Amino acid sequence: MRSPSRAETRATRATTAPGDRALCGRARGNRRDRPGRGERGSVTAEFATVIPAVMLVFACCLGGLQLAGQQLRLQDAAATVSRSLARGESASAASARAAQLVGGVALSRSDRGGMVCVRLTAPGPAGPLAAIAVHATACALASGG
Repeated sequence: MRSPSRAETRATRATTAPGDRALCGRARGNRRDRPGRGERGSVTAEFATVIPAVMLVFACCLGGLQLAGQQLRLQDAAATVSRSLARGESASAASARAAQLVGGVALSRSDRGGMVCVRLTAPGPAGPLAAIAVHATACALASGG
């Protein structure tokens, strides 16, 4: 089937009623008749929907890393403080050292046989995870002096 020439198309338009113009467009492959025309822009809408979810997952991962870092700092501080208490330093000096290593820390001491044990508690990192308390316990062998 041959496609109509320009002159034939113009003649058809001139004699066709306004409601019948859609038939003329089909012969030329009008854009309105292409498949998927109603789905145009759907990728953009789906992408805009996914962005907040990806950002939320990313923020949760970063918060988890901060919480893990806080736990490691607290564990190191607990080991340092338990060793200093086991050497015979005062509780106030040990508490000051714990506050120097990790801010906002609470210290509790317990003696178990020949061991000096320390439990440190600190709030989580700033942000939504600040409500989570982080705990660390460490023990050291008490000196005999």
